[in-house]
Amino acid sequence: MTTETKLPFDKGFVSSIAKQNSEPAWFEELRLKALEQLNILPMPRPDKTKIDKWNFTQFDQHTVKSESFSSIEGLPENLKALIDVNAANANLYIQRNQTPAFLSLSEDLKAKGVIFTDLLTAVKEHGDLVKKYYMTQAINADEHRLTALHAALVNGGVFLYVPKNVEITEPIQSVFLHDDANANLFNHVLVVAEDNSSVVYVENYISTVEESAGLVNILTEAIANTNARIQYGAVDHLAKGMTTYVNRRGAAGRDARIEWALGLMNEGDTISDNTTNLLGDGSYGDTKTVTVGRGDQTQNFTTKVVHFGRNTQGNILNHGVVKDSATIIFNGIGKIEHGASKSDSEQTSRVLMLSEKARGDANPGLLIDEDDVMAGHAASVGRVDPVQLYYLMSRGVPKVEAERLVIHGFLAPVVNELPIEKVKEQLVEVIERKVR
Repeated sequence: MTTETKLPFDKGFVSSIAKQNSEPAWFEELRLKALEQLNILPMPRPDKTKIDKWNFTQFDQHTVKSESFSSIEGLPENLKALIDVNAANANLYIQRNQTPAFLSLSEDLKAKGVIFTDLLTAVKEHGDLVKKYYMTQAINADEHRLTALHAALVNGGVFLYVPKNVEITEPIQSVFLHDDANANLFNHVLVVAEDNSSVVYVENYISTVEESAGLVNILTEAIANTNARIQYGAVDHLAKGMTTYVNRRGAAGRDARIEWALGLMNEGDTISDNTTNLLGDGSYGDTKTVTVGRGDQTQNFTTKVVHFGRNTQGNILNHGVVKDSATIIFNGIGKIEHGASKSDSEQTSRVLMLSEKARGDANPGLLIDEDDVMAGHAASVGRVDPVQLYYLMSRGVPKVEAERLVIHGFLAPVVNELPIEKVKEQLVEVIERKVR
């Protein structure tokens, strides 16, 4: 059963977006086809959270114009705190609301054939490459209503392409700045690592407005081909009042590795879907997620690793802290398909509750269609361990400080995985502010 939704846009509106951006015909056609499917496709159904009445489609402005930045030195202080402003070869992209505001890529990486640019420029200048991977291998536009909505209205994002045999040792970073309360983010991030290549990619979503009614619909495709490695770090901290749908999807080929370190710190209601498909034999997927919920927000996180290839390994680690009357739900799914023999699927989800009205759920699931495999899960929901508090307090640490240390230790397994020190510091500071 589908529900008819009156949309604030039509075919003419979507075509006008494509014309305004001078997009190639194939990209406009993809937009229009997705638009046609919007009222046919069902909404996604995250386990234990009803989102039918959440606003994912109603908005006043699709695009707002913002000023760009001429240099790293001219960035606002809150952005400088996220990057190494002294780096000689900063590989950095900044998007301000929907405007590409700054881009820097070292000459060495350019000479090796690395492509790093905003998505809508990539569609025009590297159309064949983008067309090969965009919503074809990791995420499809017709999966449900929110993927179709994204494909119809995408208005920002990044394309990062690493050619065969290129190993990038320095992190590549994107910062998505939201400083206009009217801005809606339909960002698409496409990271492709060809055979025998490797890359570390880190992104930050940061709101400088305290509250916004804006919509956020973010899709990421991380594609690691044979023997490639993608390390993907993200810290999301978007404003209160913003309804966020974020879908980060990975596809790993033979002997490839995709590793996620995600700090999901949004202040509004959030639905997150993170899936890694282990397609090739010997592939590896690892997802580590931390979150802090406060106020009356609802956050639902589905983390899934699907084993298709033989001798594959998938790990999931979710840690959440919830306070006030907020809700955090972790849905962990390890799925081993028939034929994926000698695979190993492991997951752990833990929620720490700091107040009486806080709600936490940790729901592990194992779906096994093969005999010769290993799989396991662990889940817990509870309060701060009194034994840990007693140990610290017996050594002279005040109770408030002891609780703070326990919380930071609880979240450290993910925080420590972020490869950029400035980003790690940002996440620690956000955690400190939210649990204070």
